[in-house]
Amino acid sequence: MRLLTAVERFFERLFERPSARLFRARLQPVQIQRRIERAMEHGRLSGTERTLVPNRFRVSLNPVDLEAFAGMTTGLAAELADAALSFARAHRFTLADRPRVDLVADPLVALGEIGVSASFEEPDVGSTGPAGATGAEAAGQPPPPDGRTMVFAVPTVEGPLATLREIRPDGSAREVRLDGRPLSIGRASENGLVLRDSRVSRFHGRLQARRGALVYTDLGSTNGSLVNGVPVTEVVLGEGDRIELGGTVLVVESVSAG
Repeated sequence: MRLLTAVERFFERLFERPSARLFRARLQPVQIQRRIERAMEHGRLSGTERTLVPNRFRVSLNPVDLEAFAGMTTGLAAELADAALSFARAHRFTLADRPRVDLVADPLVALGEIGVSASFEEPDVGSTGPAGATGAEAAGQPPPPDGRTMVFAVPTVEGPLATLREIRPDGSAREVRLDGRPLSIGRASENGLVLRDSRVSRFHGRLQARRGALVYTDLGSTNGSLVNGVPVTEVVLGEGDRIELGGTVLVVESVSAG
């Protein structure tokens, strides 16, 4: 796999970049799409149950190349995000949320070059925009006057602060405080709350604020989630509720508006 990647990069440098510099050829959307797909594959986290891949992509282009897409950047970003979603589905990858693509002008990127950085991001909290819409569209914000950044994040909505008590399978316990931001839960070290429990999935569930309430969502875990002894996929929580994940119990001790 590493050898194949090295060969791909060699031919990419040999054919794509020199020709772009020599003929000032305009970048084609498919070239950006392929870079996003490659970044998704390189950033994947493989587990026994699923393969989690990045869902946020920052595409850096030379200002001249980005200007060539003037008037179609919003549509292009949406199309690239849709293509990334289709690619993930075709490869049976798992996404924390619908992909989003940011097109950004960067004078440090050479003409004809494409820089892509991939990252993991929890779903926007409180967003009521249509699926696949850019942050600017969902928030109803006009683009900035300089036009450099083509996609914007929805402002974070303050949510409830909460205190939970984690009771481990061995009977030990600790306090967990939520600050209103989404909190992923599971065995994998990438989670905000890592549980040392073999019956818990790598990415088991998520706690997040939604319209002023504390919501727990099961992320398709193998053994499922119970709240007060009842299997749940998604549920609003209150003080005293008990979330059972494998042999671990999370007790909601307090919930207050943020």
